[in-house]
Amino acid sequence: MLRTCSKMFSAQGFWLCLYNRSHTPGSCGGVKCVSDVFTELRKQEETGQLVQPVLFVLLVLLSVLLYFAVSLMDPGFILSDDTDLQFMLGVTEEQQDMIPPATKSLRQRRCGHCLLQQPMRSKHCQTCQHCVRRYDHHCPWIENCVGERNHRWFVFYLAFQLLVLLWGLRIAWTGFTYVPIWHQWLRTNGVLTAVTMLLALLSLIVLLLLGSHLYLVSLNTTTWEFMSRHRISYLKHCGADENPFDRGTFQNLWGFFCIWGTVVWEHVYFKEGSDQV
Repeated sequence: MLRTCSKMFSAQGFWLCLYNRSHTPGSCGGVKCVSDVFTELRKQEETGQLVQPVLFVLLVLLSVLLYFAVSLMDPGFILSDDTDLQFMLGVTEEQQDMIPPATKSLRQRRCGHCLLQQPMRSKHCQTCQHCVRRYDHHCPWIENCVGERNHRWFVFYLAFQLLVLLWGLRIAWTGFTYVPIWHQWLRTNGVLTAVTMLLALLSLIVLLLLGSHLYLVSLNTTTWEFMSRHRISYLKHCGADENPFDRGTFQNLWGFFCIWGTVVWEHVYFKEGSDQV
């Protein structure tokens, strides 16, 4: 299944880049135009029905807040050499003795850039110049990595941004004015048509991004692992459909959204490996 979907996710970088470059002016401009045109939202404001306008503004503000939170949050930078800590948290001596000799070298990896011991699933980001725990990808739009500490908030942000865009589409749809002659209709509704098309495009991009991240989360894998598993030391010996971190869809989603704190992935990896022997 992973191999079947690899081509679909190879285009994620393109969609992410397009979304990154167009989202900020597109969303802000679209919301501004939608609020200025005589739409259902504008009618409710003028008649004193403020429930939906207030909810819409709060949703936009929450989306902006999540954007800054994801941008400014520590994604899981590794700032010190905590080689022994990762094993003290969950891997006992008995379990270490059960680890096959061929895989023991996996836990001795040291970053060639920052010279720190890398916990499993971490990767050095050339842009941030830090190793990041459970590295997913570097997002140029938020000027930050998406990693262990901010990945769930990144997914929340995409979800709320999608709600804003879809609600904006619905509001924009109520602003069209009926004109029987098409060129007069286009002259009357031209700006709103352009805004609606832009919001529809951004909605599609966000939907694809959100769907891809939720899919990967349900498998307990990351974008980096999905795209580069043939080059990653702890995955390249696994089968095409084998994921040592997969604990089932429900547990994967529960662990991602509901369990806080640092996970010792060596424990999960070697435990799954010993269970299969």
